Amino acid sequence: MKVLDSVRVLEIGGLGPGPFCAMHLADLGADVISLVRPSEGPAITSTLLNRGKRSVFVDLKNPADRDLVLQLVQEADLLIEGMRPGVMERLGLGPQDCLAANPRLVYGRMTGWGQDGPLAARAGHDTNYAAVSGALWGSGPADARPVSPFALLGDIGGGALYLITGLLAGLTQARSSGRGTVVDAAIVDGAAHMLNLMLSARATGLVADRRGASVHDSAPFYDTYVCADGGHITIGALEPQFYALLLQTLGLEGDADFAGPQWNQRAWPHRRARLAALFLSQPRAHWQALLEPTDACFGAVLSPLEAAQHPHMAARGVYCAPDGVLQAAPAPRFDGAAYPTPPACAFGAHSQALREQLASGGAAAVWRSR
Repeated sequence: MKVLDSVRVLEIGGLGPGPFCAMHLADLGADVISLVRPSEGPAITSTLLNRGKRSVFVDLKNPADRDLVLQLVQEADLLIEGMRPGVMERLGLGPQDCLAANPRLVYGRMTGWGQDGPLAARAGHDTNYAAVSGALWGSGPADARPVSPFALLGDIGGGALYLITGLLAGLTQARSSGRGTVVDAAIVDGAAHMLNLMLSARATGLVADRRGASVHDSAPFYDTYVCADGGHITIGALEPQFYALLLQTLGLEGDADFAGPQWNQRAWPHRRARLAALFLSQPRAHWQALLEPTDACFGAVLSPLEAAQHPHMAARGVYCAPDGVLQAAPAPRFDGAAYPTPPACAFGAHSQALREQLASGGAAAVWRSR
């Protein structure tokens, strides 16, 4: 048994955060039926996000397929859609239509800009939402352009994970009251909400309103450094005991350049230059062997391929590669154990079987048949 075994999810297939959200729910045991439009060209994304799902081809503009969706809605707990505002309403599958079919339904809407506001009808992608929300601003040193890590700040962090929170909160309400709800999960809302820890630090002076003047992008003991082989490492020795250990391990304890308070900002540029020169003198593996076994708050910057082979990540089984496709295993863990990684299916793989089940036994038979 998995924690979400009793949850039925209907996903209106799309790109990015919606399918990721549905995959995450399937990882945790939810029964997910993904309704996708047949495509004549190659899929933009692989089938990795289909893991744990049933995938069915539908044409939402076809009245018969619209009725199929509404039949499945009658027995569903959650619905996920990622259309632009107004599209689902024009298809006859908006919240009013679906909640009329199932008043207990939690209807999740995944968009970049939200259901209202001046930009609501505009196109965009992860990096645009991260930029306008304020989340992209600090992602890089002051003398370089901000670069968004692929899909993380917007689509996943500000989008999919906030949609999951809203869906599960709505499900809790629906199961206690019998009343469903509509979740407006805008990526700009979630990405901005993720900044509250940073904004808390801003209120104490740790974060400035100018790039290159905050702890995370100016302190020598909280920075990223390049090594002799072109690899990178990170240091995060904020606390005094970890900073002292860092200096001791690097042989800098008692060095005149590091004498005086850790938080003397006037000394930071010279100290960073010293550390940069030191780390540049040896390859990444050298610093990893020296610092990783200590509490100096160290981490080597690894690619996903390298991360999968790191002893810690390997010991926890964080990555796997079924059928040769590298992917991260389900998270989080329950009672100390990770759930097995579900297999992925081809797009539309369950189209015929689901339609036959629906014709012979109705929606209840479809949801019982996984």
